Amino acid sequence: MRQIIQDYKTGDLQSVEVPWPECREGGVLVQTDRTLVSAGTERMIVQFAKKSLLGKAMARPDLVRQVMTKVKKEGLLSTFSKVQSKLETPLPLGYSAAGTILEVGPGVKGLLPGDRVACAGMGYASHSDVIWVPKNLTVPIPDGVEMEEASFVTLGAIAMQGVRQSEARLGEIVAVVGLGLLGQLTVQLLKASGCRVIATDLDPEKNALARQFGADFAGAECDFTSACETSSGGRGVDSVIITAATKSNAPVELAGAITRKKGRVVAVGAVGMDLPRKDYYEKELEFRLSTSYGPGRYDPEYEERGHDYPYGYVRWTEQRNMAAFLDLIKAKSLNIKPLITHRIPFADALRAYDLIEGKILEPYMGIVLEYPPLEAGCPRGVTVGKVASEATGNLPAVGLIGAGNFATGVLFPHLRKLKTRLRAVATATPAKAQAVAAKMGVEVAASTADEILADPEVNTVFIATRHNAHADQVIKALAAGKHVFVEKPLCLNEDELARIIEANSRSRSVLMVGFNRRFSPHARELKRFMGGGKHPLVMTYRINAGLIPQDSWIQHPGEGGGRIIGEVCHFVDLLTFLAGSLPERVFAQTLKLDHADPIARDNVAVTIKFRDGSLGTILYSSSGDPGYPKERIEVLAGGRLGVLNDFRELEMSVGGKVTKIKSRGQDKGFFEELSAFLEAVHDGKPSPIAFEEIVATTQATFLIEESINSGIPLTLSAG
Repeated sequence: MRQIIQDYKTGDLQSVEVPWPECREGGVLVQTDRTLVSAGTERMIVQFAKKSLLGKAMARPDLVRQVMTKVKKEGLLSTFSKVQSKLETPLPLGYSAAGTILEVGPGVKGLLPGDRVACAGMGYASHSDVIWVPKNLTVPIPDGVEMEEASFVTLGAIAMQGVRQSEARLGEIVAVVGLGLLGQLTVQLLKASGCRVIATDLDPEKNALARQFGADFAGAECDFTSACETSSGGRGVDSVIITAATKSNAPVELAGAITRKKGRVVAVGAVGMDLPRKDYYEKELEFRLSTSYGPGRYDPEYEERGHDYPYGYVRWTEQRNMAAFLDLIKAKSLNIKPLITHRIPFADALRAYDLIEGKILEPYMGIVLEYPPLEAGCPRGVTVGKVASEATGNLPAVGLIGAGNFATGVLFPHLRKLKTRLRAVATATPAKAQAVAAKMGVEVAASTADEILADPEVNTVFIATRHNAHADQVIKALAAGKHVFVEKPLCLNEDELARIIEANSRSRSVLMVGFNRRFSPHARELKRFMGGGKHPLVMTYRINAGLIPQDSWIQHPGEGGGRIIGEVCHFVDLLTFLAGSLPERVFAQTLKLDHADPIARDNVAVTIKFRDGSLGTILYSSSGDPGYPKERIEVLAGGRLGVLNDFRELEMSVGGKVTKIKSRGQDKGFFEELSAFLEAVHDGKPSPIAFEEIVATTQATFLIEESINSGIPLTLSAG
C-alpha cells in the first residue's frame, strides 16, 4: 500500500510503498476512501520540516534545551546520534479520514467489518490506503452522509469544540476571526445554534463564502469592527472565536477590542497570545484555549487505551464531538460540499501540497484525496533493501521487532558495524518500518512481529517493543527456533517469567536480555580490580534518574511496568555482575509513606544481600538535577575502593595510590554487549549472561515492588 510521508530532516514529501498496519487490540483496520488535507495544519507541518536545523532550533527553543541537557548527561556523540535518529523518523501526514472497516481488533464493540466509519488522529487517520485507528477516534458514518463529507470529521470536531468553549447561547452575538476551513465550519455551527454571526477574513472570497453559509456579516476588518459595534448596540459581542493561523498578536488584540464586558475569547487556531492588558483587564474578559477535538485529546488513556470518560461527567468527548458533527451533516444543518474546491486522486496526492505551498497558483479551500479500491492479495511486508547474497549465508540473519528511538538510535547503528545480515524490521507504524529499512539497508519492512517470526530466513530476533509485549514475543520466538535478544525488562510479572522459564527449557536458542552495563569496559575493569569475586563487596549505586511524566507508557503498570521493573533491573544486574553472585534478599523503601503514589516509586532505596555475603544499595531518584550526570557506583572490599562515574571515568584506590581511567565519551557497553551476543549465536556458545542470572535479576525487581508494598525484606526463591 502507499502512504504520504515527509522527511522531517529535509522536508521532502514522498508517496512511498509501506507494509500494511497490523490490526491491533483496541482499534480497527480501515480501507481508506477519502481523506481531507487540512491546509492550515499540514502547511505549517510541511514548512517547519523544510526549515534548516538552525531554523528548527529557533522555532523550538524548548527542544534545544532538552538536547543540551542530554549532551551534559550522555555526551555529544550519543546525543547527536539520537537527535539524528529523531529527525530521520518519517512523519505520516493527514489526520481526518473516512473509509470502510476491514478488520476489528480485540476489545472493540459496536463496530463490524464492512461498516463505514470516519476517523481522526495524527499518525492514525493519515493519507494512506489502509489505516489502523483506535476505537475512541472512530465513529460510524450515518446513512445519508457521503464519504467525502465524513472526511471532514476531524476539522468538524475541532470547530465544534471551539463553539462549545465559547458557550455560545441562543441569540448571542459571536464573532469569528479567520475564515479558512475551521472558520467556515464554525460559522455554520453557530448559525445552527441560533447565534448571530459577525465574521472577518483578509480574503474577500472567504468572506463571501461565509455569507453564503448564513453569516450576518462577513467582511474586511474595518467594516467588521463597525458591524460588531452596531450589532451589539455598542456593548461588544458576547464572544469571539479565533480560527486564524498566524504568529501575529493582532487577532487577540482585535478580539479584546470588540468583546463586551465579561465576554469570552476562544483561541482555536495557532495565534500569538500576548494578551493586551488594558482591554482584557478592564473588561474582565475570559480567554480560553480549545483543545483540538475535545476532551480526550492528548490523553493516552483515552486515545490509545480506549478508556472512555463517563457520559454523565464528560458529555462531549472528542469522539462524541465527531459523531455530533456527522449527525448535523445528516440533518442538513451543515453544508460541506461548497467547501470542497479540489478532489484529487490519491495517486496524484503530492499535487495537493503544491497547492497549499503556493507552487500551484490556484485558490483552494477543502482538498479531498480520493482512494482507489485495494488490489487483491496486497502484501503485508515490503521488500526495501537488496536481498543478501550467498556470501552472507553463515551470518546471523537478524529480524528487529520494534523500531523506536532506542532501536534506531542505539541498536541498529551498532548492528550495522557487526557481522550480521539485516533481514527484516517490523514496527506498528508502517511508514517508520519502511524508512528504517531503507536507511539501514534492511531487506524487508513489516508491520507485525508474526511476519518476522514466520520468516524462515530470520534466525536471530531482536525485541525492542514496549515492555508488555516482551514476554509473549520472547516465548513465540523461542518456539520458532530463533535466537533472542530482548531489551530490558524480560517481562512484567511472575506468571510471564514462569512461562519464559518453561519456554527456554524446551529451546536450544541463545536467550539474552539487554543488560548492557555489565559489558562496559569500565565495569569490567572495576570487577577485575576488586578481585573478581575473591571478597564480598560493599556497593553503592546512585542513579539520578530524572523525571518521566506519569502519563508516559513507561509509567503505566500494564504497559511499561513502572520504572523499577522497567529500569532498576539494569542496576540490579550490574551489582550482580560485580559481586559475581546471585541476589538472595531484597528490602526497599520509597521516599513517601504513601506507596501507592506513583512518584514514590520513582524515588526508592533498595538494599540487596547476595549469596556470597556482598551488600548492594541502589539509590534511585527522579528528584535530582537533570543536568547532573546520571550514575555513580562505589565499591569497597579487601582494602580497595573503586568509583565509576557515569561510565566515563573510573577511579581505583589501593594502598593510598589512586589510578584513573577516562574514556573520550560515555561507554555503557552497548557495542560489546551486541558483539558478545552475536558471537554466541554464530559460534554456538552459551548466552553471555547466564540464564539463572537473568531470572534472578528479574525476580529481584519484582521483590523490590513487593517489599515496598509489604515493608519487609523478602527472599528470592532458590533455584
